[in-house]
Amino acid sequence: MDAYDTGSHARHGLDGPGGAPEPADGPQPAGRGEPEGGAEPAARGESGSGSEPAGSGGGSESVARGGSDSGSEPTRDGAERPAGLPGPRSEASSGEHGPAAGEDADGPLTVVVTDTSPEPRGGVAALSFRYRIAAAVAVAVVAVTVFVHIGMVFLHVAPSNTLTKEHGKAIDDWIYPEFEQNWKLFAPNPLQQNIAVQVRAEVKTADGGVRTTGWYDLSAEDGRAIDANPVPSHTQQNELRRAWDFFVATHDASNRATGTRGSLAETYMRRIVVLRLARDAAAGKGGTITQVQVRSSTTNVPPPPWSTERVSNQPMYRLLPWWPVTAADTAGGAE
Repeated sequence: MDAYDTGSHARHGLDGPGGAPEPADGPQPAGRGEPEGGAEPAARGESGSGSEPAGSGGGSESVARGGSDSGSEPTRDGAERPAGLPGPRSEASSGEHGPAAGEDADGPLTVVVTDTSPEPRGGVAALSFRYRIAAAVAVAVVAVTVFVHIGMVFLHVAPSNTLTKEHGKAIDDWIYPEFEQNWKLFAPNPLQQNIAVQVRAEVKTADGGVRTTGWYDLSAEDGRAIDANPVPSHTQQNELRRAWDFFVATHDASNRATGTRGSLAETYMRRIVVLRLARDAAAGKGGTITQVQVRSSTTNVPPPPWSTERVSNQPMYRLLPWWPVTAADTAGGAE
């Protein structure tokens, strides 16, 4: 077959790769290992019986596609590359798990790195070491505080035990007055009476006269404020009621103090009622409150309609003596 035949897969003669340049017309010199008749040696990898006669194309090609033992090979851009050196691999022709067809498996591999940036950190890990230590210390302090608070509240509402007897003062100092609990965890005792705290005042008028006001129901005022407010304050709910409970716990039935806290309870109760009277403008224009008197009105809670129990619905009063009002009892006053 002619090497320049269009159906041949042999490489066409080029200046360099694939064979020597075509000689001019005339006999070729002997000594190259070619036969005298000018026959072209068989292509490498093909049968030797298919040699072509000399002179068929004015020249011969030393080897077919598959590579020459020496010389160079043209590249795509026209430059020459020494034979035996593999060319660059195309990423498009390379398979995922091996080289594409026709490529040399021993050639260099091209590694494509798509993303070399480190994954961004978030949360506490993004902080510096010093701030992470500070955050850990803050979390530890909060956890210890919550644990101590829960323990103190539990001991406060629990029945009397060895811990409460030995550390009762420390527990009370932690609980009162902000975290006070007025219910019993193991033995609840719902209220069965309505207790209203009422007060009246003796007023010195602007013209020098003295008059006594009517009874102001301070508990009823707090009740109306709570009913009209979806989120009532701690003062409206508990200030007056707890002040009265404090006074009763530190005084006997004759209203005499039973301990060192009796004087404190009296002062606390007096200041509350004086401030409430000032808010209600009980003294009137130009008047001054000189003394106050407090009483409680206790009424039994009526039983449900289906109950056969019968209780009295008449109020019972506890009347306290008159207390003189000082400058320390008024708004902004201090002893």
